[in-house]
Amino acid sequence: MGAFFHVFRKEVVDNFRDRRSLLTAVAMVAMFPLLMASLIGFQIDRSFDTETDLVSLPVIGAGHAPNLMRYLESRHIDIVAGPGDTDAAMAAVEAGDLDVVLRVPENFGEQLADMIPAKVELYLDQANTAGDADVGRVLDALYAYNQTLANIRISARGVNPNLLRPLNIDTIDVSTPSGRAAILLGMMSYFLLFSLLMGGMYLAIDATAGERERGSLEPLLSLPVTRSHLILGKIAACGVFMAVSLLLSLLSWFVALRFIPLAQIGMTPNFSLPVVFAAFLLLCPMLFIGASLMTLVSSFTKTYKEAQTWLSFVILAPTMPILIVSFLNLRPRLEFMFIPSLSQHLILVDMISNEPVNLLHAAISAASTLALGAILAWACVRIYRREALLG
Repeated sequence: MGAFFHVFRKEVVDNFRDRRSLLTAVAMVAMFPLLMASLIGFQIDRSFDTETDLVSLPVIGAGHAPNLMRYLESRHIDIVAGPGDTDAAMAAVEAGDLDVVLRVPENFGEQLADMIPAKVELYLDQANTAGDADVGRVLDALYAYNQTLANIRISARGVNPNLLRPLNIDTIDVSTPSGRAAILLGMMSYFLLFSLLMGGMYLAIDATAGERERGSLEPLLSLPVTRSHLILGKIAACGVFMAVSLLLSLLSWFVALRFIPLAQIGMTPNFSLPVVFAAFLLLCPMLFIGASLMTLVSSFTKTYKEAQTWLSFVILAPTMPILIVSFLNLRPRLEFMFIPSLSQHLILVDMISNEPVNLLHAAISAASTLALGAILAWACVRIYRREALLG
């Protein structure tokens, strides 16, 4: 085992010397959770601010519907003069100068008096997502005014408005704050796995394709070290940096979640330090798969650049099951525990939701992941025993 540790130490020291690649990986791993937290927090604060902020609504023909204008003002909507005509309104909305414009035709009052559905025109641009909040506020107010008028008309004719509502639907939400947080943070496992792989990608490339391109692979293979120990030492060194990257990503998420106002939307993620430690142990078996897979693929490439190109696509393979099931809302089942990355994702979501973790599922997930990692490591050993490796 002495030869194994010599190779392991040599690869670790060489990777530390490549400070640019190391700092790039660290920056990506550490800054991404903080960036995501900032964006999520901004959206939450913005959604709460828009509910109480005064919305400015340009109106064409406001004098034709004074009651409607007063109702809109009661809903924190400020009525301002709109463009001169419909063409100018459409041009202003299309150019992004205005988010929404309301037009009230001249015959609006006559249609209301004749019990004819009165027409109003709302000019908006659905491609302009920046104005979605204001448009939604205006639409909600118009729908509410429409329902209010309908109830008044029915009551005036001696009809109970409740007759038009045969069902009184009362929704009872049985979800917990932690369970609701898992909806928002369900993709965390994807970013954790991606960070894990990024932490060892540069070392996996440099220890295989990089050695071959520099011409140092042949002298390395001539040393009195078995090729099995040589490649396993490289895989182990890659796994160490992946573990550090995973731990750094978990701690970054732990810190970032403290700054997201999830409590304002009824969410409380279960992501304490014990959960961080449990998540690290849960994802540790993926180190074996990631290091072996990237080393295996890099062994087939001739240059550092070629290996980097291939691994840019290869690292997406372990994350694909998570992307697919994120749209299916699957629950943990025994058969899913035999699929690496998917099993870890399902268990991690339960942990964030503060649901009890099935220890049998965790054991099967770890065993199946380690088994696949062992197969990939065996394939790496087989490749390094071939003399064609130097070609």
